[in-house]
Amino acid sequence: MSLTLSDGSDAELAALALAGRQDAYRELLARHRESVFRLVRAATGDPHEALDLTQETFVAAFAALQSYDRERPFAVWVKRIALNKCRDWARRRRVRAFFTRAAPLEDAFDVSDDTVPADVQAADRAELARVTAAMARLPARLREALVLRTVDGLTQAEAAEVLSVSEKTIETRLYRARAKLKALLGDRM
Repeated sequence: MSLTLSDGSDAELAALALAGRQDAYRELLARHRESVFRLVRAATGDPHEALDLTQETFVAAFAALQSYDRERPFAVWVKRIALNKCRDWARRRRVRAFFTRAAPLEDAFDVSDDTVPADVQAADRAELARVTAAMARLPARLREALVLRTVDGLTQAEAAEVLSVSEKTIETRLYRARAKLKALLGDRM
């Protein structure tokens, strides 16, 4: 990859990608895939699904690159797409869960259980699983604000931009998310 590409801004890379430069797509992907993956993994709680959803995010982003406003940060734009992919995934998961429960009892033996027993996990992994499960029980609006700020490390202003809300709304959602998480986790938080 040329030095000029790695030194270019995201907006410049987007313009080059739209002009047909495949290396510009690769550079955008290299710059943002890790943070998008962390966001998606935290939002879904499933690292395997996170890989697929991260890939879907960049496929969708690159397909819609002409709609990217180069005056705004690319990271915010692609993370908004990632959150939408997570929301779609959660809706599909709820539908699958409904049909799984609606299946005849004898068919339940064919449904795999991917959860690892808590006694097999190390103490820190068990605690992480407990916190992740508690976070998954939070309403999506609260969970998204919490994930963007604490897991992805965005500033309050950046999180507000990703979610298209005010900074005060982020502050309120964070307060409520932390309070609900504390109640869900009990004294062990």
